[in-house]
Amino acid sequence: MLSSNKSTEKTLSPKKKSVSTSDKAFTIALKKQVSDYFTSKNISIKGNRKLYVKSALLFTALAGMYFILLFVSVPAWMGILLCAMMGINLASIGFNVMHDGSHGSYSGKGWVNNLMAYSLNLMGGSAFFWKQKHNQIHHTYTNVEGLDDDIDLRPWIRTNTNQRRLWYHRYQHAYCLALYGFTYLLWVFVQDFRKYFTGKIGCTPVKKMNLREHFIFWGSKAIYLFIFIGLPVLQIGFWETLTGYLVISFVCGWVLSVVFQLAHVVEDTSFAVPDPNSIKLVKDWTRHQIATTANFSPESKIISWFTGGLNFQIEHHLFPKVSHIHYPAVSKIVKDACRGFNVRYIEYSTFFMALKSHVLYLKTVGIAP
Repeated sequence: MLSSNKSTEKTLSPKKKSVSTSDKAFTIALKKQVSDYFTSKNISIKGNRKLYVKSALLFTALAGMYFILLFVSVPAWMGILLCAMMGINLASIGFNVMHDGSHGSYSGKGWVNNLMAYSLNLMGGSAFFWKQKHNQIHHTYTNVEGLDDDIDLRPWIRTNTNQRRLWYHRYQHAYCLALYGFTYLLWVFVQDFRKYFTGKIGCTPVKKMNLREHFIFWGSKAIYLFIFIGLPVLQIGFWETLTGYLVISFVCGWVLSVVFQLAHVVEDTSFAVPDPNSIKLVKDWTRHQIATTANFSPESKIISWFTGGLNFQIEHHLFPKVSHIHYPAVSKIVKDACRGFNVRYIEYSTFFMALKSHVLYLKTVGIAP
């Protein structure tokens, strides 16, 4: 849904914004119904054996492909295929392991959640910055221009009408999918260091790092470079490593980006603009999350397994402390509650329907004034 409000691109401060606390009846009813579900089933909201087995499979597959690529002689085409599969595997570790760990939903034990969150550092990122960028900023100010850094893809992509339109945005629907493949490289080698040296995520100041986090940031970056570039260069050569690494990073970046875009940047989601007088969002927090978020492929067990339930993005935004393995069941409760309170629930039945909606939305917003 295109916002009809246009604004100049000035820096906004999250300290001056808050979400409306009105209209609590829907929120109270929804939380109670979900709580009653877990109580009646006598199950924990955290992950269980299914998640732990999945994690073991993903890490084992990663180690196996890495070993084959470095120590087993395979044809070039097979090497490229394995690199592409490794990119998909890394993205799935991010969806399933890191994401739940960062939200504290992977396990009932805090140290386990922290350990799983740091799997992001294995992927070249920074769990320290991710938790602030994703958990605190994105989940609080979802699709709020000037605050949600996840929708700031400028200058290449205009995600909403509150951003300045440049001449080439009219073609963004044609080049967006190719561009997404480079986001992983940008994340690992540019954006993390920008956050580190500026002390900001977008316009939001980041929490000050202690000595331990400084050590983890630089140490994990060095280990990542050694594992994915240094050792492969020594073992199989520079050009082979460069080719393989670019394939891995392109595929991983593409998958990560597309899954996010289908959750928030499609035709039916909204981009909120706070009331200029009260500096609050018009909708209360629960309604805001539902209006700015979309699900896709709810019946596909394969996509749900691979994406860590992030195709149930609405449920994730409403209940981030609940492990993704429960989202299919929770979605039924959320749908019923939305019907009862006349709240629109955005869902695309297939991946390709959501992808089509994303591309069409970018085409529309690319030419909108």
